[in-house]
Amino acid sequence: MDDVRRWQVPGRVNLIGEHLDHNGGAALPIAIDRSLLVKARRRTDGTVNVWSRGERASFPVETSPGDVSDWSAYAAGVVWALREAGVTVAGADLVLESTLPVGAGLSSSAALTCGVALALDDLAGAGRPREELARVAQRAENDYVGVPTGLMDQYAVLFAQEGHAVHLDFGADPPTAEAVPADWAEDGLVLTVVDTGVHHELAAGEYAERRRECDAIASELGLGALASIGLDGLLSLTDETAKARARHILTESTRVRGAVTALRRRDWAQFGAMLTSSHESLRDDFAVSSEELDVAVDAALAGGALGARMTGGGFGGSAIALMRPEQVDGLRARVEAAFADRSWAAPTVFTVRPSPAAALLP
Repeated sequence: MDDVRRWQVPGRVNLIGEHLDHNGGAALPIAIDRSLLVKARRRTDGTVNVWSRGERASFPVETSPGDVSDWSAYAAGVVWALREAGVTVAGADLVLESTLPVGAGLSSSAALTCGVALALDDLAGAGRPREELARVAQRAENDYVGVPTGLMDQYAVLFAQEGHAVHLDFGADPPTAEAVPADWAEDGLVLTVVDTGVHHELAAGEYAERRRECDAIASELGLGALASIGLDGLLSLTDETAKARARHILTESTRVRGAVTALRRRDWAQFGAMLTSSHESLRDDFAVSSEELDVAVDAALAGGALGARMTGGGFGGSAIALMRPEQVDGLRARVEAAFADRSWAAPTVFTVRPSPAAALLP
């Protein structure tokens, strides 16, 4: 039996640039120091076994969309997508161990699909480039699981650098990834995550509806991707909902550019203002926030955070806030009290730091 290989795969926080990846725009994520460990061992009998959170699933390497519908569909989707890409998967034992909360909008699914893709590519000796493995992971979610994700999460997981954000441009083909120093810790700041505990499920329909809306607007305006919209195009829209959706895409693209400049200058007040403005746009124009996320953001700002916003696809998940370390306990107390007042389950509050991309452990 072959030796076990171990891959450490981070989650991610998107600092800004929400819903731009699937619209041909830019995003600015970091990998975080909460991760998935994938332990992989080769098999030769055409079977894939997966263990996670005390459960086991098995399926053949010849799996096709529709064959697997439980939690292991993400791993099965990777096996299918790899084989579709020409990688020979002979079978494997996979053990998944995670410190990433599921459904928190921190890319637990991309960590899983990218981690399994890396591990199986490694066992097969295929050596496919990470750009291709990102597409494999995306296809596993899109075409096997049925979740219409973009490519931002996969690229964040696979191309991040420690101490840096990744400026991703999905207007390029292939997308480009540029490291931008994220030095807030050197200036006495922390990035805090508030996991609202509201399950973040992109397959539930609203995320797909936003994608359909954006595609329809781009088609109406004759654009290849909505992120290329200009002010004239925005003003030409007559439907108020379409105008609001397009306004978020246009203004969020501007905020990404401003956030990159602020990071390079270590202008934390400006960077924080971008975060807060982004949340307002996601709440009011793109309509993907939730009451819990809004309460978390308001609690952070009330406690003196430089900026705060929801992160991820929306409809639940997590909010982030840039603040001083001594403000974290106050945020935790305020948001717990606010949630208790509304009879919501207690949120989880923790800090994260910019971390390296997925890697094979020695």
